[in-house]
Amino acid sequence: MKVTDLHVEYLKNPIGIDEKKPRFSWKIISNENDVVQSAYRILVESNNRLVWDSGKTESSASVLIEYDGVELNPCTKYDVQVTVWDNKGNEDIIDAFFETGLFSGSNFQAEWITHDFVDDETACPIFVREFYVNKEIESVRIYATSLGIYEIKLNGEKVGDTFFAPGWTNYHKRLQYQTYANEELLIGQNKIEIALGNGWYKGIFGFECKPNLYGDRVAALAEVHISYKDGTKEVIPTDTSWKVTSGSIRYSEIYMGETFDSTIQEMKLSDVIVTNFDKNRLVSQESEPVRITQRLPSKDFIITPKGEKVIDFGQNLTGFVEFKIKGHKGQKVTIRHAEVLDKEGNLYTETLRQAISVDNFICNGEEQTFRPHFTFHGFRYICVEGLEEINIEDFTACVLHTQMQETGSFKTSNPLINQLQSNIQWGQRGNFLDIPTDCPQRDERLGWTGDAQVFAGTAAYNYNVALFFTKWLRDLKSEQTVEFGVPHIVPNILGDQGGAAAWSDAATIIPWVVYQKYGDTRILENQYDSMTGWIDYISNQCGSNGLWQSGYQYGDWLALDKEEGADRTGATDKYLVANAYYAYSTDIVRKTARILNKVEDANKYDELYEKIKKTFNDEFITATGRMVSETQTGCVLALHFDLAEEKYRSRILESLTRNIANHKNHLTTGFVGTPYLCHALTENNEHALAGTLLLKEDYPSWLYSVKKGATTIWERWNSILPSGDFEESGMNSLNHYAYGSIGEWMYGKLAGINQLEPGYKRILIKPQFIKGISSVEATFQSVYGEIKSAWSCENKKINVTFTIPANTTAVIYLPEKDEPIEVGSGSYSYEYKTETNLELDRFSMDSTLQEILNEPIAINILNQYAPGMLNHPMIEFAYQLSVSEILATGPAETESLFKTVIDQLNQTSTAV
Repeated sequence: MKVTDLHVEYLKNPIGIDEKKPRFSWKIISNENDVVQSAYRILVESNNRLVWDSGKTESSASVLIEYDGVELNPCTKYDVQVTVWDNKGNEDIIDAFFETGLFSGSNFQAEWITHDFVDDETACPIFVREFYVNKEIESVRIYATSLGIYEIKLNGEKVGDTFFAPGWTNYHKRLQYQTYANEELLIGQNKIEIALGNGWYKGIFGFECKPNLYGDRVAALAEVHISYKDGTKEVIPTDTSWKVTSGSIRYSEIYMGETFDSTIQEMKLSDVIVTNFDKNRLVSQESEPVRITQRLPSKDFIITPKGEKVIDFGQNLTGFVEFKIKGHKGQKVTIRHAEVLDKEGNLYTETLRQAISVDNFICNGEEQTFRPHFTFHGFRYICVEGLEEINIEDFTACVLHTQMQETGSFKTSNPLINQLQSNIQWGQRGNFLDIPTDCPQRDERLGWTGDAQVFAGTAAYNYNVALFFTKWLRDLKSEQTVEFGVPHIVPNILGDQGGAAAWSDAATIIPWVVYQKYGDTRILENQYDSMTGWIDYISNQCGSNGLWQSGYQYGDWLALDKEEGADRTGATDKYLVANAYYAYSTDIVRKTARILNKVEDANKYDELYEKIKKTFNDEFITATGRMVSETQTGCVLALHFDLAEEKYRSRILESLTRNIANHKNHLTTGFVGTPYLCHALTENNEHALAGTLLLKEDYPSWLYSVKKGATTIWERWNSILPSGDFEESGMNSLNHYAYGSIGEWMYGKLAGINQLEPGYKRILIKPQFIKGISSVEATFQSVYGEIKSAWSCENKKINVTFTIPANTTAVIYLPEKDEPIEVGSGSYSYEYKTETNLELDRFSMDSTLQEILNEPIAINILNQYAPGMLNHPMIEFAYQLSVSEILATGPAETESLFKTVIDQLNQTSTAV
């Protein structure tokens, strides 16, 4: 038995944390089966002084164990040692450390400093301080933040490897600071520089592309803490001893791009100006920072029909391009970014709207490596201007996002589904950049609450999102008001709007997802007032019938069952959606109240939930079980949220399946219905139909975009039309993760990895087959260790293997077996015979007409018996006569049967 992955607040050996009671988690690895932790002991020391000894605690708890020692001091390193015993008589020890931050903004000795540049100056200011060190150094810590986004250099080298610090928060109430360990100080003269970009604080942002959303001057706050080997300490804070200048970054905006002029010599130094910003708003870095997580080489070089020199990186991504060059002094290289080429093969930038996304670099005549500092782009292609010859090996795409731990993998026998999974993960990476954005490329990139909540379950399979969502939810709570509820975007730059269903429900749904995935009750405690506040806000909007039927609602956003025009809300009654979510969120809140032992609240919300459920049935379901909105989304919400009374469920399910059949087994759902559509079908014994929807390859479907070459998830089902043209709407992002929410069903239903207890302390393994996929292999790195589920069904034989991590138990349902198997940790394999065939029929009834008519036999017969008829509208009649069955009978009989069809067509169409 071995103890691994000792983390403090989800992080390995973190520095600069401000949690007064940090929590410890670890994993156990063992070659034996049925291993359970029997006891643990945690020791915490500082400078060889014991500050907490948990004692040998008889418990299997190994996740988020809260520190319970003496009060922690700021800016102090603590060593942690955990001893673990298991039920097999084994023992192991693991060590780690953590370091506290300043704990309070008032502990900053530094002053805020800014500049007095002229108003039209676009160059980024650089704050400079030189200082002398004459003693041997023990350690160096830099604590820093800014109004704007910053980059620190020490003696000409960048400090740390992060980008876009301090991140985007609700500046009116919260601002993060960061802690850096840097041992690169010199004995002698040293120079520290802090460059500031406008970022989210001052930069051009929002739908109207306005600047100065939070303030009209960037500013810096930092201090260098030096500990010497002789035991003395020194602090070098920002104050009036610093100077300010401007440098090579002549312009930088997140939407617009960056201009970097390396011919600029050091500019004149000016005095700084001391300014004010409430230090009490300061909090330490709360989530993992943004980093370059991958570098992608160029894939292809293209000269477009317009003569553009284009490099293809093969993947739609979020980040920027780094390139090497030796140009002549003053030579300007321009890089334009785009997600896609148009059908003629030219760079297509319409999806960017007003975001220019152009970077300019001016050479100094030496060998140089360029990359931006304070901007990012959503792109797959770049157009390079200013170079006669281009060596694509000199260009690298730097992938940027919050550096979350990757926790999930999913692979099947179907390459299209594998590409879909890749698209889902890349969509998450591209949009989880400090906050959960809707898209990374156009003039938006906002923290839409609806997008985040519908994708949260999938997100938590792919990556560990506990800290990412913790940070963002604190901003959500800080933006929430009694009068307006939860805003539609967080941080909120759109101003006051009444809360909207499905979007504002992020306040309840996302904390619940984090609790379920990681067993984290603290997030429920911290967000509880926000969760109950949202329910109370809705209650105050309700009419005399107890239902929410007022105010603006997004409905089933971008659903296909209603012509768009100016109204994108779909055909499902908007207030049906609103009250379904009202009930769902109330259900979450009443469960949360019980978990937190708030008995009075639990009873209150129990009563409210039952009332909402009854009034929902009275209002939206007739006495015979007919839905007011018999749309796919209307039926799905009633079923999946368990709102319909039992006596109505069978008819609602029938309405759902009929609606799908009427659309030739295609979905019509939007942002609200799509996440739950396949779940509702599987949960109601229509799993095969869910599989049919998943595997559809024509529009509208998940695989339609895959077949069109997508490498991320689109905003719309038809962002690129079959003709190769683009959906004309200005809302046409090719990197929008909401429809990637199908990933949760893929992990949970196809691979069968689910939790029975929060944090996967108790696991449910229940894989389910669909035709068209003959094998699935998935892993999920839970807080207890790796869970694996793999199965294949081929040659009339089923093979399944499962891995259950130590210190957990599982209930396993083998495919085509009824009885559950309860197991402890370990690896398990099963093999048994079956008559199931998961191969798709050569011509199934789900084949589209076009797929059938593209078959050579159909083309030959049509050309022989009905020349020119291939694209005739009356060929639909052949579809109604089950052409797929006719073609499936084989060549010998097909000709005669198809001739009969053609004869009938001739009789019904004078054109033929």
